[in-house]
Amino acid sequence: MSLMATALDTATIPAPLTRLSEEEKMFRSTVRQFARERIRPHVREMDEQAVFKKEILAEMFALGLMGIDVPEEYGGQGGTFFQSVLAVEELAAVDPAAAVIVDVQNTLVNNAVHRWGSEEQKRKFFPRLATDMLAAYALSEAGSGSDAFALTTRAEDRGDHWLLNGRKLWITNAAEAGLFLVFANVDPAAGYKGITCFLVERGFAGFTVGKKEDKLGIRASSTCELLFDNCRVPKENVMGPVGQGYKIAIETLNEGRIAIGGQMLGLAQGALDHAVAYAKERKQFGQRIGDFQGVQFNIAEMAVKVETARLLVYNAARLRDAGLPFVTEAAMAKYHSSVIAEEVASAAVEVFGGVGFTKDYPVEKLYRDAKIGRIYEGTSNMQRVVIAKALLGAK
Repeated sequence: MSLMATALDTATIPAPLTRLSEEEKMFRSTVRQFARERIRPHVREMDEQAVFKKEILAEMFALGLMGIDVPEEYGGQGGTFFQSVLAVEELAAVDPAAAVIVDVQNTLVNNAVHRWGSEEQKRKFFPRLATDMLAAYALSEAGSGSDAFALTTRAEDRGDHWLLNGRKLWITNAAEAGLFLVFANVDPAAGYKGITCFLVERGFAGFTVGKKEDKLGIRASSTCELLFDNCRVPKENVMGPVGQGYKIAIETLNEGRIAIGGQMLGLAQGALDHAVAYAKERKQFGQRIGDFQGVQFNIAEMAVKVETARLLVYNAARLRDAGLPFVTEAAMAKYHSSVIAEEVASAAVEVFGGVGFTKDYPVEKLYRDAKIGRIYEGTSNMQRVVIAKALLGAK
């Protein structure tokens, strides 16, 4: 019996990871056009002012980018997780700040509500999350960054409502959000098994959005502290079972880090595109700098790094959509993409030379934006821990 097939049945051969369906191609093209035509002209202004334009956010809602995988019955697009990652990638090639706004809305908030929200909560929040209300995911605190379950925000049962007290830090989308997924502990003696997820609405008594951070990169994306001083939360705004918030946090972050990988992938692709275009135009010693072997080699290495990141990110996203194990692959995608984003953005600045160090060209911003990839939604060291545990079975 021959081990070689006599004829290839193309219907049984898995499609290449980077081969998109016609629907995915159309979706990517729409997002790419929007990013280039509507966002790109305002990137520098938004970065310098550290404010994302309200009219662009409204257009993102109108285009359906804020409710990509919200079911159609609730007013969303009914898309896939992979499409959310594609959108993040395309936006990040132009402005990583725009990308993280879409990322948090879709892969953390909408995703969590879809999986853990009650029918009543879905009917109440999804139509607005898909059309006009930004949301935030509030887990991090001053003393609980990588050790997220060491959070100290407390929730006290008062019969018909809960009282929240505490402080959250580094919360993306907080300045504009109307809904906050807040993790608080209802039973500190139970440790992480007391953590519960609350849907806190802007305007609740005792809830304040505090200081906005002045950041190195992704400056147009707001990052703020949240303050809870006897914040009254109705019982119906508890999402998922009491004491199961840690599961919501773990599972959503496992998925969300794939999209952060997509953000860093898009950033790196944007930096590569700028470097290639400049190398074709800039002349020194009577010829294009792209004709010099040293520049060619640098650009070739950049391209290889971008493509390896794309394979990891797409693989993790497609595994998730297929309902297959993806946690280790997600950690690999997030870790590798954040590493190469820094490297590719730095190399792009060098291709531009002195002008690349100025704000008149886009690569310096991409270089600043890249740093956050190795920090948020799980530091690079935390991704190494996840990967190593999967390989070694370590505790």
